[in-house]
Amino acid sequence: MKAHKGMRPQDIVVLLKIFSLGEEEWLNKDLASSLFIAQSEISASLNRSVYAGLIGIDKKTIQKTAVFGFLVYGLRYIFPAQAGTLAKGIPTAATAPILRDDFPNENMLVWPDPKMETRGLLIEPLYPKVVEAVKLDPMLYDLLSLADTFRVGNEKEVARAKELLSNIFGQGDDYISC
Repeated sequence: MKAHKGMRPQDIVVLLKIFSLGEEEWLNKDLASSLFIAQSEISASLNRSVYAGLIGIDKKTIQKTAVFGFLVYGLRYIFPAQAGTLAKGIPTAATAPILRDDFPNENMLVWPDPKMETRGLLIEPLYPKVVEAVKLDPMLYDLLSLADTFRVGNEKEVARAKELLSNIFGQGDDYISC
């Protein structure tokens, strides 16, 4: 049986975690621990991202232009999401802190977390353990919230998320070595 080479939702989480680490040294086991994903799945994820051209063959160099394009223009179609039932959770998309000031009147959208007090419409995260991982990494939280905006946002929200992601990824360099 051939190995699955198409992207999976957790691959986006892994790529954005690598970006959030910046110049910090890391091993697959570090990613696995911080994302609550099996080490073998981290390895498979990196292989899929190499195959898709989203990370260099060194498996450490994020190809920012490709990742940016994939997030902004492809995520909505490949990993779509719709607001679901009312639940407690962590705000995401346009209602997350990174975008909340720009869209204060929006209905809350949340990742499920019964320990949180915020109530809103449920958005399934790209990976179930996202809720735990973002509690440990504010930059990852911002990046995944922007990713959710591309998945479920309206035209204005997507435009603002695109602008913020462009600023976070930085102007100029196409690649960032992490």
